[in-house]
Order: sequence, then C-alpha cells, then structure tokens
Amino acid sequence: MTVRTRFAPSPTGFLHIGGARTALFSYAFAKKHGGAFILRIEDTDVARSTPEAVQAILDGMAWLGLQHDEGPFYQMQRMETYKKVIQTMLQNGTAYYCYSSREELEALREQQMANKQKPRYDGKWRPEAGKTLPEIPAGVEPVIRFKNPQEGVVAWDDLVKGRIEIANSELDDLIIARADGTPTYNFCVVVDDWEMGITQVIRGDDHVNNTPRQINMLKALGATIPQYAHLSMILGDDGQKLSKRHGAVSVMQYHEEGYLPEAVLNYLARLGWSHGDDEVFSMQQFCEWFDLDHITPSAAQFNTEKLKWLNNHYIKAAHLNVLAQDVQQRLAQLNVRVTAQPSLNDAIALYRDRANTLNELAQSIAYFYQKPVLDAAAAEKHLTADIAPAFERLKVLLQTADWNAEAIHAAINAVVAEFGLKFPKVAMPLRVMLTGNAQSPSIDQVMAILGKEEVLARINAVSL
Repeated sequence: MTVRTRFAPSPTGFLHIGGARTALFSYAFAKKHGGAFILRIEDTDVARSTPEAVQAILDGMAWLGLQHDEGPFYQMQRMETYKKVIQTMLQNGTAYYCYSSREELEALREQQMANKQKPRYDGKWRPEAGKTLPEIPAGVEPVIRFKNPQEGVVAWDDLVKGRIEIANSELDDLIIARADGTPTYNFCVVVDDWEMGITQVIRGDDHVNNTPRQINMLKALGATIPQYAHLSMILGDDGQKLSKRHGAVSVMQYHEEGYLPEAVLNYLARLGWSHGDDEVFSMQQFCEWFDLDHITPSAAQFNTEKLKWLNNHYIKAAHLNVLAQDVQQRLAQLNVRVTAQPSLNDAIALYRDRANTLNELAQSIAYFYQKPVLDAAAAEKHLTADIAPAFERLKVLLQTADWNAEAIHAAINAVVAEFGLKFPKVAMPLRVMLTGNAQSPSIDQVMAILGKEEVLARINAVSL
C-alpha cells in the first residue's frame, strides 16, 4: 500500500505554527515511506474563507519548502462530487432528510440543557422500521443528516494517543448538507479522504471529536478507514494554548522577522517529537528518521529563545552569498543602499556569529553603508578631550598603514604604547566614532572592511 498523507488547512486566516508542524509531520511521513503528500484547501466555510488566506497558506508552505505532490485541491470546486455521494447515501438509507426548523432545534436544545442533558438531535425525522414520520411541513427546506449507528462503539488505535473508543449512543445524527444543499465540513473531509486514498490522517488533537463521526461515515460508504494520528497542542511561551486568537503568528511573520526556513523546520520537528538527543538536523535527516512512535501525546511548549539559538546556528552555517541576497533586501527596507564597497559578504561574515535573526544582522551592519548616529551615552563616556593627542597621532599612522586588520592593529598598538594607554582607551572611542556605539567585533577588522577613506572621514568628523 502506497502511503498517502494530506495537509488540509481551512483558509480562514494565516498558516500558523501549529498548522505548519502538522504539514511538516505529514510531509515527512510520506517522504519516509516513499509516498505522496497532498495539499487540500478546505474552503467550505464561505463566509470566513478568503483568497488572501489561501495565498498566505501557499506562501507559507513554499517558504518552508514543503512541496506537495498533488494539489492543491479546493473543496468548493468539488461540490458536485459531494452531492452525488449524498444522493447515493439517501438512496441506500444511510442519510435522510430532516425538516426540523432552526427554532424547533433551538427550543429542543434549551430544554435539554435545562434538564441537564447533553444537547443532541432527538431523531424526530430519522426513519426506522415501523416508525411513522411526521407530515412534511410546508415551506421548510430540509437539511440532510447522516444516519449514525445507535449501538456499539466506534474505535480506532490512534498512532499518537493509543486506543480510543466512543459509544455510538454518544453521537447524534450529523448534518451532512445544509438546507441550501451545501455539504458540511465533516462530510467533505470524509469524501476527500476516501477518494484521495489517504492512508494516514495526521492532524491536531482538536479533531479527535470529529474522528468517530468520520469513521462511521467512511464505513457507511464502504471505504477503507485510514490510520489516525492526533498531534498534541502547542503551548506558547506563556504556557497558554497557541491559537489564531492567542499567540500564534503567521509562518510568514517568522520570515519577516529574519528567521531562516531551515531553522523554523528544525525547531518545529522537535515540538513533540524526538530522535534521541539530536537537536540540529537537516530536513533530509528528519525525513529519514521520522516516525509516529516518538511523538509525545502531551502538549509541547514553544520556546522563542530555543528558536533563536537554532536560527543563529543556521545563520552561521549558511553560504555568505545566500545570506547577502536576503540581508540586502532587509537593508533596503531600512532605507540603506548597499554599495560595492565595503564588501557586504565581509560585513556579514564579521557579524553573523552575533546575530539571532537576519533582521538583527542587517541592523548591525547598516553603519557600513550610512553614517552612524552616535549613541549619546557612549559618546559622552568615551569621546573625551584627553584622548585627542593620541587620536591625532593615530590618524597620521593610519594614513600610511597597509589597509588590513593586522597593520591597523599594529598602528593602534603603537599609539597605545607611545601614550602609555590601555588598548580599550583607544579602541572604545574608535568603535563609537565608526559604528555609533561601543559594541562591535574586533575594531581592526571593522576598520579593514570599512576602508581607509571612510575610517579617516568618520574620525575627522568627531570633535574631541
């Protein structure tokens, strides 16, 4: 049997981190077993689904590199298929028309709640042997309900949560088509999983309650039942459940904030799954290692600091040309125009070990391409009149120095020795003059990249 998994988001908002993890695990399982990964857009919620949300999902998947083998399929383009299946079910008695009005159902619900009963459909229009149905009321467009079994249990061996059993008596007859004829979400999912030959349904555990209903409908259709794996929720840094309404941000926001897709994927892979003590691994390794046996059924907690640590690792490992292409775009967003000199690659190489995000990296090296604004506190502390003589001497030595880090370091050391100073007494003011603040990598390397003309111009621009 060929493994076929699917990712089936609803386009009612952005692709958030929980959805991305579901997509990743579904993708990896398919790749591990040489199967197919299908993308399906479940857009039957017409009131809330938007083209912008669809595009956000596609953009997020593309940025992460989770390429689908089939699709995207759109449920709204498959309406005729669903309606044909419903007609077959009506004919074979596994579905029926229900003429209960909305007001009638609401009154029933209120009465049941007042009696401390579980709200459920009372089966008024459910056909049974020997039962006489009420007279069809005029002017009421019926919904169509699935005739759920009333006895026994529906059970499955969840690949994450273990054995789950639900008594059929707990399930009422689900509406599978609205009064306007539009099929409902739970029914469309069943038909899609059946027709697309899905073998493993990997999804969030907020769908556990849908599963027994879907299994019963698949059985009614004579379909093969897929295996189910329900992933635990993700908690945010604050310990609260991540959701579109709380804490979960768009996958593309991570791109905007300067995270690399490799880092996000690596981090998501470790949210609820493990391979021994391995923390850093490639997508190829992940797909080779991935299984459903090592997914924890307990909630996973998001840790932004851990994601930053991973992102720093991937920034340090990335090819400079790849980083430069991205960082140049981020500098442009800061209204910084990159010129041929200083070398962007050299500037990135100097700072990337310090950067947790590409935004931090761009901000750190912006001073190479525009005059820095001096930090007032740093300037007051380090740009003092007593170092003026030393800097006059330093400018002379720099004028004639070979322009590389070693020669620049030697010039600074000569001034330090001549004036009886400690190295930071010269290096710290240089940092402020050249970068705008007192924090930077080795100042001689900064100066070598910045260039002799620009270094001397920035030193001369400061009055001591």
